[in-house]
Amino acid sequence: MPPAPPNHRSGPASAALEHALAAAAQGLAVIPLSRTKLPAVRSPHRAEQRRNRCRGECGQLGHGVHDATTEPDAIRALFAAASWATGYGIACGRPPHNLVGLDLDVKNETDGIAALEQLAAAHGFATPATVTVTTPSGGQHLWLRGPADARVPNSVGRIAPGIDVRGSGGYLVGPGSLTTRGQYFLASGDPYGEIAAVPELLLQLLAPPPSSLGKRPSCLPVAGRQAVGLVDFVLSSTPGGKDGTGRNDRLYWAACRAYESGGPDTEGIVAALIAAAVHVGLPETEARATVASAARSAT
Repeated sequence: MPPAPPNHRSGPASAALEHALAAAAQGLAVIPLSRTKLPAVRSPHRAEQRRNRCRGECGQLGHGVHDATTEPDAIRALFAAASWATGYGIACGRPPHNLVGLDLDVKNETDGIAALEQLAAAHGFATPATVTVTTPSGGQHLWLRGPADARVPNSVGRIAPGIDVRGSGGYLVGPGSLTTRGQYFLASGDPYGEIAAVPELLLQLLAPPPSSLGKRPSCLPVAGRQAVGLVDFVLSSTPGGKDGTGRNDRLYWAACRAYESGGPDTEGIVAALIAAAVHVGLPETEARATVASAARSAT
């Protein structure tokens, strides 16, 4: 990737770049994010978003988490291509840390922090002291180091309500990022510390159940008849699809309908659609990219 031009950025965009470079210096691969926490560099395949499966082989920027890098010049090039970026994402599941993120939500009467404590007590493991990021909602991101020989999948509320898992193919919003809901901070306020290993008993819980596909997750945040119908539409999808429409096509259609409605529950419905897509096996980054494409087409 060619070096970026000199940095003339200022304000939140400049701060995001500096935070991203600091994270990369710790061996964490990063990408720029928009205020909505989606990858900021637009896909070069937007016109064929639902069909193209390029992960950067074309040599262009705009492939979400597949663009993530620790190379400073490459990071500057990514941010130069997205001058509106106000945050950055940290790719999970990559060496040397093989990062696994626990996103503990505290909102809508859900307390992921308490849920993790209950899970630890029930299964006999201790939650290790590790790098912790506070989120605008009052939740936390716990950073854990996964084993090099294990692939931890992304999941939304599967191991417990309020606990989302970011693993291979996923990313965490990095500390210092500014989003529509507020800013993310390192809990300690200090430079990055040591990332603790995932406890073995917790790692067993993070492994995907063998027969989970096709069943509605009990904790999907659906609201109203429209949300239920759209989520069920995505949950009934399969790779390729017997009717010629696969997971991406169904997610795209459902997200377009959600954005077109413009109701007060749109954000919650879209979150539920992403959760449903991840539940049927679509990588979270791909699901988010599809939803972002739907949002652009609906405006």
